[in-house]
Amino acid sequence: MKAVETAINHIATAQDILWTPYGLNEEHVHKAFAEIFSHKVDFADLYFQHSLIEGWSLDEGIVKSGSFNIEQGVGVRAVSGEKTAFAYSDDIGLKPILQAAKSVREIAGVGKSVSKNLKTGKGLNAGAGLNLYGPLNPIPTLTSTEKVELLRRLEQFARKRDPRVIQVMANVVGA
Repeated sequence: MKAVETAINHIATAQDILWTPYGLNEEHVHKAFAEIFSHKVDFADLYFQHSLIEGWSLDEGIVKSGSFNIEQGVGVRAVSGEKTAFAYSDDIGLKPILQAAKSVREIAGVGKSVSKNLKTGKGLNAGAGLNLYGPLNPIPTLTSTEKVELLRRLEQFARKRDPRVIQVMANVVGA
């Protein structure tokens, strides 16, 4: 029972991060799959991506660089016989997902068609899995000032550790 609760929590986290901010819900995902499977497709999936990466670099006591990057999008894959079709959009939303779904359906539809009985049910399938990584985003756990201070403390630590240290370069990256 614990595994099912964990899986349900993971689905809720994914919905909070990947669907809700973009106005998506389970009905929209079913609509995308209906678009794909309107032609003879053996298998299809949607892949949602949202990642934040932040980096700070210190060289000789001076912050040399700071960066922040957001990568997001949705990928659609359809398999028909021996053909596989992919489409990707940097925009997460119903319209781009349906456009990608239509594209993969058309590409996969050009190949050999195979008919399969695909089981469908209500709700998303919540398979059990190991909870290896929690949903904590480390980026907002420290302010920018605290991150720079951490780099400065690392530099001081290295210099105090060995008087032969001439140059210190330190990086902090959160993803």
